[in-house]
Amino acid sequence: MQCLAENEIVKTVVSEWKRGEQLSSEKENDVSTGGRKNLLTIVLLVLIALMFVYAVFGNRGVLRILQAQKQKSELEQQLSQLQQEHQQLREEIERLQTDKTYWEQLARTKLGMVREGELIYHVPDTVAKDKRQTTE
Repeated sequence: MQCLAENEIVKTVVSEWKRGEQLSSEKENDVSTGGRKNLLTIVLLVLIALMFVYAVFGNRGVLRILQAQKQKSELEQQLSQLQQEHQQLREEIERLQTDKTYWEQLARTKLGMVREGELIYHVPDTVAKDKRQTTE
């Protein structure tokens, strides 16, 4: 009987030991699988972060696009101003080619020319300043 009881004890211990081994191997599998999952998660997060940084700061990133749009609007404004100036110059060329009175006006104002027989009176600036001061 004692042998039978010892046999039962040995069987129980062996079965418990085997069960313990199975539990520990399952835990190791869980730990290694969990470690792999964590590593995969970290790699994916790093990859997503790198893609985000490239999307914002890269050659074709958001900041570069905003910079290009700002430069485009500045260039369009500059083009508009140059087109207006170009149109004004064309109008002045047309006026110079057709309007003789405009020629005369330019000759009088810019070159100080007068017609034959006209008299020019020059008033010194000091006299003009004195008169303005006395009238005020």
